[in-house]
Amino acid sequence: MTQASRLEKTAVSPKAWTMLGIGVAAQAAGTVFVSTPAFLIPLLHSEHGLSLTQAGTLAAAPTFGMVLTLVAWGAMADRFGEKWVISIGLALTAIAALAATTTDNYALLGIAFLLGGMAAASTNAASGRVVVGWFPKDRRGLAMGIRQMSQPLGVTIASLTIPTLAANVGIGSAVGLSVALNGVLALICAVALVNPPRPAARPTDIPVETINPYRSNWFLWRIHVVSALLVFPQFTLSTFGLVWLISEQGWDAAPAGLLIGISQFVGALGRIVVGIWSDRAGSRVGPLRLVAVSASAVMLAMAAAGAAPWGVPALILLLATTVSVADNGLAFTSVAEAAGPKWQGKALGAQNTGQFIAASAVGPVVGALIGAVGYPLAFAIVAAFPAAAIPLVPRRDRDISV
Repeated sequence: MTQASRLEKTAVSPKAWTMLGIGVAAQAAGTVFVSTPAFLIPLLHSEHGLSLTQAGTLAAAPTFGMVLTLVAWGAMADRFGEKWVISIGLALTAIAALAATTTDNYALLGIAFLLGGMAAASTNAASGRVVVGWFPKDRRGLAMGIRQMSQPLGVTIASLTIPTLAANVGIGSAVGLSVALNGVLALICAVALVNPPRPAARPTDIPVETINPYRSNWFLWRIHVVSALLVFPQFTLSTFGLVWLISEQGWDAAPAGLLIGISQFVGALGRIVVGIWSDRAGSRVGPLRLVAVSASAVMLAMAAAGAAPWGVPALILLLATTVSVADNGLAFTSVAEAAGPKWQGKALGAQNTGQFIAASAVGPVVGALIGAVGYPLAFAIVAAFPAAAIPLVPRRDRDISV
């Protein structure tokens, strides 16, 4: 396809943008619920007597719940469509959040967070199907980049509201925000969300979209493994970037937190830029390979940043954070296109599951590395993960979505 022909295919219907906006809002609402327990940790620890281990377990409950149901929700989206999967999932999330507001028993609170996470997973796979179904191939990178902003948007909303609500009016009111957001979005999705048109059947051919893509070739397996490896630099920086600035670079907590927030925002914008790049290049795997190379390079730069003059480590952290999250939209778009209409939900669920499992290993693994060998060498070791992903990126794209 020539550059001119790509430019001729850029028209997108207003309905597609509306569906994308609803999908982003839906996933952001679910993310607010999943993120809420993490922002309750200081209050639970300092004023409610929970140990950090106990509070951390509560914070992990929604994410663990998501891991349990991502593939199942994706399979339901494949079979029944996105509209009701997202609507019902958000409604169940609101119900679980409501249950969490009614109990002072921390075991029951943990169960409510677990069940809510299981329900909130509905938006992850199904909203990706909405993007692929409503947007033409040469605009999906942009659309998926916008869709991938829903998670940092939800985290930002939670970070700005939950600590203040919890401190001033109590934990129940803080969790109550998720009741309102998820309940309202469930209604909006039930009324306004429209399933994307399905491709017409091909009567003279064996419908390739019905073939199990995991059995026909290794493309999806390779993308899943690449994405899991690229999770390590991303979550290393988001988990330990703040403490690295404070303990190693001598920053105060307030400016360090501001820099982390700016880094997350710039990283979210970077996902859109990389999505546009992939659209114009007509390739997902080419940019994905370059992102893997860059992620390894910036982690090596982080390893050397401690010896740099003042201010340079901050710039390196900003660059590293932006690069480390740039693969998300590329990988999701590639998975959805390679899976085909009958397998997109399940494949996107599997993609998310692998990333969440890898992310759960980052904290203890990298934390132990930092404790044993220090930040510079730990960052250098983490650089090996994206380096290992480089040869695993497929050489050519695979697309059976149309």
